[in-house]
Amino acid sequence: MNREPDFLEHLRAELSSGRIWLDRAIVLGYAIAAGLFVVGFTLASDWVFGGFQRFYRAWPWAVLVTTPIITAGIVWFTLRFFPGASGSGIPQIKAALHPALPDERRFMFASLRLTVAKIGLGVAGFAAGLSIGREGPSVQVAAGVMQHARRWLSPNTTIDGRALLVAGGAAGIAAAFNAPLAGVVFAIEELSGRLEARSSGLIITAIVLAGLVAVSAFGNTSYFGVIRVPRLGWDALGPGLLVTLLAGAAGGLFARLLIASLTRAPERLNRWRARFPVRFAALGGLAVAVIGLVTGGVTFGAGSEAVKQMLQGHDELTPLYTVLKFVATWLTAWCGVPGGIFAPSLSIGAGIGDAVAHLASSDLGPALIALGMAGFLAAVTQAPLTAFIIVMEMVDGHAMVLSLMAAAMLASLISRMISRPLYDTLAEHMVGKAVAASEHVQVSPSSSSQPVGPSSS
Repeated sequence: MNREPDFLEHLRAELSSGRIWLDRAIVLGYAIAAGLFVVGFTLASDWVFGGFQRFYRAWPWAVLVTTPIITAGIVWFTLRFFPGASGSGIPQIKAALHPALPDERRFMFASLRLTVAKIGLGVAGFAAGLSIGREGPSVQVAAGVMQHARRWLSPNTTIDGRALLVAGGAAGIAAAFNAPLAGVVFAIEELSGRLEARSSGLIITAIVLAGLVAVSAFGNTSYFGVIRVPRLGWDALGPGLLVTLLAGAAGGLFARLLIASLTRAPERLNRWRARFPVRFAALGGLAVAVIGLVTGGVTFGAGSEAVKQMLQGHDELTPLYTVLKFVATWLTAWCGVPGGIFAPSLSIGAGIGDAVAHLASSDLGPALIALGMAGFLAAVTQAPLTAFIIVMEMVDGHAMVLSLMAAAMLASLISRMISRPLYDTLAEHMVGKAVAASEHVQVSPSSSSQPVGPSSS
């Protein structure tokens, strides 16, 4: 460490082994493939949901039949063939990275097979009009692609499976939101806890290549366009603080509801859900369809279009519709369909900001909507850095950096007083089930006649 690096020595070391460069080329190829998978998922989701919207406009009452049937079919197919594909996708990758998970069980949460299933089942969720997003699933999609590269690398490579999973998850966020900085911060804050020097180059390379694929497909544009922010003075402090407090409390409540629902707390409905998951999914799909009819279709899908309209001042998500979007997203997640909560959370947060803007009767609407999005997303995920950077990059709101940062931090703090961390809790629950299943399988036939405790799987 006390000697200056020798350029020629390092150059000879780099050029001495062709296998090192082959390993790097393989990883680069898989990073591009991860971006292509996310882009394909995005295009398929948008196309299918566009078809759902046309179907809904033509036969609105038909969703009372189609949405429950498709939802039940998705849950049946998921439980029967791809149980690791259910839910958001972020807890699954956190579970795959968990040190307590046996290596032979990591395929349960990240694999190329699950990537294909996640795309197909997620697209089916949009065909049903469920309140889901594609950004969280994109993490599992890209991570499943990246980890597949491990089988082609040399045995003595320094690129390990953990680094590939983190790089894939970060690339998935970057490509889904067209937000490369968010991908880096997401890798640090949610997946790895720190950015190690030996894996930082891999993570950033994956983000850059997957991001370039997304930019090539969709252009270098912001997800929600550009926010026209007026001069923020002291008159914005009161409304901004109110948005942050409401978003923090609502996001904490949302996370707590999801944890109670998805970890199968010992309550009557959850016991019934565990016994009859397909019937429960059909009833949940019916409830989502009814909510969609009541709101005129506003609560169907991710809600991104409603946010774009609000930011442009052309539409508004009334407080009642915001509450119903909250309920529809919770019910969708409770059913266990493969789908994310990032985009619906942004929609709910935007509705909170829009409601306060109308209450304050000011021209701060776009700014308060952005604060609501950052605050609610930060409260749900308890990842404030990721939340504020995602919103900042998605709306091209660099003039609001400090405001978005403060809102995300305060909302996350409020959420921590209400709920445990959502993704960490769900990941630990998944790891516990996987470890219990692994221990159950390892019981030898000769000992099977001996009394054993009940399995928690």
